[in-house]
Amino acid sequence: MKLNNIYNIFSILVGNNSDVDYEKKPVIIQGITGSFGSKHANLMKSYGTNIAAGVTPGKGGSKFEDVPIYNTMKEAVEATGSVISGVFVPAPFFYKAAKEALDSGIKLLVAIPEHVPIIDSIKIFQYAEEKGARMIGPNTPGVIVPGIMKVGIMPAQPFTKGQTIVFSRSGTLMYEVSHHLSNSGLGQRLALGIGGDPINGTNLIDSFNLIQNRDDVDSVVVVGEIGGDAEEMLADHIIKTGFTKPVVAYIAGRAAPKEKRMGHAGAIVYGTYGSADSKITNYARADVPVAKSPREVPLLLKTKLRK
Repeated sequence: MKLNNIYNIFSILVGNNSDVDYEKKPVIIQGITGSFGSKHANLMKSYGTNIAAGVTPGKGGSKFEDVPIYNTMKEAVEATGSVISGVFVPAPFFYKAAKEALDSGIKLLVAIPEHVPIIDSIKIFQYAEEKGARMIGPNTPGVIVPGIMKVGIMPAQPFTKGQTIVFSRSGTLMYEVSHHLSNSGLGQRLALGIGGDPINGTNLIDSFNLIQNRDDVDSVVVVGEIGGDAEEMLADHIIKTGFTKPVVAYIAGRAAPKEKRMGHAGAIVYGTYGSADSKITNYARADVPVAKSPREVPLLLKTKLRK
């Protein structure tokens, strides 16, 4: 079955519209014995994620804590039945690891590493589509379903269980905005990091398609930044599809000088293209208010929810 519709990511993680049919889905960590992978595998386990296996070539038969390690993804998938993989290998090895995962039946690939060559990202994105799978990232903090599981590097503290979705182009801002939402009593159903690279396996429009028909989601917060046209395209998509859930946005880098390259590879502005003004104007057409600071996000969202 093809999984081209991003809706299936949500189904893989939490089932259909509730936690009633939710099971602790098994997750495989590629690169689990590395310093980065091992640290975050422990944190994910502590949060409640079912880390069922790890993969490190040459270390099959050993264990990380109580997690069995396999030499190949094929062995790990056959042993666990997992369709979710968190990729923590260094960027030069990403293409091989990701392709092996997809060949082994993985349907949700959470690509953590930064500095992945663009050509490798494009190839894996296309290959995932051919395999009926979906990639989040690369250069993503991952995805978290608060109170249930997380696959990625995000801290647990900012997130609480609720019905608001957070989609973010920035990892640290995803944490900060979620923190302010949580403190205001607006928990999150899911928070997903789009990734800071020019090529995203899951973009903002894909992400909105994820929750278009979910009745366990009552609102959306989009954390964007200057550069590129992701927000402008999303505004058009909201208008064309008649998206009805309340949406609030925040855009980082509003005071940055034009033609300034920011921290993310895609965050560069040429003239007015990709500028904060361009994004704010387009969001206004779609009735999406833009907060001036992360702290203002829950205030705007509560106003939208009261309408």
